[in-house]
Amino acid sequence: MNKAIIGRKVGMTQIFSADGKVIPVTVVEVGPCPVVQIKTKDRDGYSALKIGFVEAKEKDLNKPELGQFKKSGIKPQRYLREFRLEDMSTYEVGTVIKADIFKEGEKVDVSGTTKGRGFSGVIKRWNQHRLKETHGVGPVHREVGSMGANSTPSRVLKHKNLPGQYGHESVTVQNLEVIRVDVERNALLIKGAIPGPKGSLVNVTDSVKS
Repeated sequence: MNKAIIGRKVGMTQIFSADGKVIPVTVVEVGPCPVVQIKTKDRDGYSALKIGFVEAKEKDLNKPELGQFKKSGIKPQRYLREFRLEDMSTYEVGTVIKADIFKEGEKVDVSGTTKGRGFSGVIKRWNQHRLKETHGVGPVHREVGSMGANSTPSRVLKHKNLPGQYGHESVTVQNLEVIRVDVERNALLIKGAIPGPKGSLVNVTDSVKS
């Protein structure tokens, strides 16, 4: 990983390419992200770049949170993220990372938190079929169905698809293409869909598999 930035998902739209094809894109508002701290292996045990996103008021932060911003001389930031980059020699505390670190046509990985859907049944959560609508099957037709043999092994096997919490989990979509970089508006237009609802935070990094 050589590049990283924090962004906010704005929503989806579509643009037209030079040959008239429709390209579905997700608009991501990225940066500006100031470098708050550079962690080193000698001092912290590992190397990482800590960057902030969205300025915050001092009254919204506690003393430990404010302390690191006063030490670095940077305005308080609402969100902080750490990225373990391979080469951090070009960064210093106070360096502002913007959308122009990416170029059109570049491949990126986008990480975010998916929409939370609460406690869901097996049809919505695992895309299973309904039970038959004939007599003797009901009164419930959207239940799990057979749990397996009752004599052997006399238990429900691990990893069986059951109802439970659906969504609200960290997901990374890899190898997405940057269609357009809007430096003035600090926005990236990324081809396809990315995880999370509108307004959610995402991490955009250069692709590890490109």
